[in-house]
Amino acid sequence: MPPLPIITSFYGGSVSALTCMKGIYAESVMNDILTTICTRRSCRSFQQTMPPRDLLEQIAKAGSYAASGRGKQSPVIVVVTDKETRDQLAAMNARFLGVDSDPFYGAPCLMVVLAQTSFPTYLYDGSLVMGNLMLAAHALNLGSCWIHRAKEEFADAEGKLLLQKWGLTDAYEGIGHCVLGYPAHAPDKPLPRKPDYIRFV
Repeated sequence: MPPLPIITSFYGGSVSALTCMKGIYAESVMNDILTTICTRRSCRSFQQTMPPRDLLEQIAKAGSYAASGRGKQSPVIVVVTDKETRDQLAAMNARFLGVDSDPFYGAPCLMVVLAQTSFPTYLYDGSLVMGNLMLAAHALNLGSCWIHRAKEEFADAEGKLLLQKWGLTDAYEGIGHCVLGYPAHAPDKPLPRKPDYIRFV
């Protein structure tokens, strides 16, 4: 096999074609990541079709790779596909919100993120997991939305019984629900970013 040609790089040095190809691939992947970040939108209207398990596994795995304080991995992710449990959580959430409607917007499934409060960074750790879940869902063409009041739910007696059922203790605090499903319609266009959002000093 003939050797790969040498190419003069943009920076003036010489690199092999293989190195150049790797650089192009890395740039393409980075562009895809940035596009996913900038085009993700919260979804508040879902189809009833349950996403396949392999997609849910990919999303949960992405969540498990979120950064955490000192790499201690304080959060856990509970994937809820059982309709009875999903509806129970929705009813609990609605009670704390003070409404009779479905606070999960009809999403067929969700991922509950909880984190151990003994870790000083637990709230930040869990929030990073939530961000990863939503980005991964968007990358896989699923809609998602962060629903609050998980803290109140799992501090309540009914929520503590669910923790026990899931093999967890009340040392875990609810961070959020990432509701998931196929969007019922195309997302709205993004709002303009505020002019003073980013500052260099």
